Amino acid sequence: MSCSLIICTYNWPEALRIVLKSALSQSIKPNEIIIADDGSDLTTSKVIESFSNSSSVPIIHSWQEDLGCRIPHSRNRAIARSKFDYIIMIDGDTVLDNDFVKDHLRFATRQVYIQGSRVLLQSNLTKAILRTNEFKKPRFFSKDSKNNINMLRIPFFSKLMSFFQNQNINRIRGCNYSAFKEDIISVNGFNEKITTWGREDSEFVQRLFNSGVKKQHLKFSGIQYHLYHEEREHNSNNDDILKDTILKKSKWCQSGIDTYLK
Repeated sequence: MSCSLIICTYNWPEALRIVLKSALSQSIKPNEIIIADDGSDLTTSKVIESFSNSSSVPIIHSWQEDLGCRIPHSRNRAIARSKFDYIIMIDGDTVLDNDFVKDHLRFATRQVYIQGSRVLLQSNLTKAILRTNEFKKPRFFSKDSKNNINMLRIPFFSKLMSFFQNQNINRIRGCNYSAFKEDIISVNGFNEKITTWGREDSEFVQRLFNSGVKKQHLKFSGIQYHLYHEEREHNSNNDDILKDTILKKSKWCQSGIDTYLK
């Protein structure tokens, strides 16, 4: 199956460099890589250009002006530019297991939103990776990472233990998901009324649920390693937008991806 891998980033070129290395080392490579850039400076552009010049996989820089946190806008722009039927979305601070793309494609199903799991790298290991520009996978019992059970890739168990959820938006993570492009467009993509950090993923997935899409949570597959950074608090206004989507059972947002598809 053909797919577009979208990497969301903002002014962390050191991390993006490591993530791009992992994306280009996949056992099954994506057909294209799109960098959804929420207004990074020229340092990020130079990193992308250096990889583009040597990559057999097309790398597209989808940039928008820095007008504050506009993650939904950035994602919509990138999805609209994608040329392939299946979308895999990650963040620019998540290093991919070599079979990450392969695992997502193996489970790809229409009307299903697939979410993988992540291993949380701790501060010291993250600093070492960024300093050396080389990813070092932590040992299973290492204290350099959390959620270590998620680093086990066991394809046979993955088929048995990956489970479906419907109408459950707990623990939605936009840093590791995939879906058919037509299912994303059917709910008008991400809600651009959200212009601060947080809840954009949950609100988007809730509209998918309202339209009949199910969520499949991958276990022992679709592995990524999240580089350490301080967590941010989400804006309470975004909670209100999410609650409104749940209450009204909305399937469509008024400000979404259709702006870029015209």
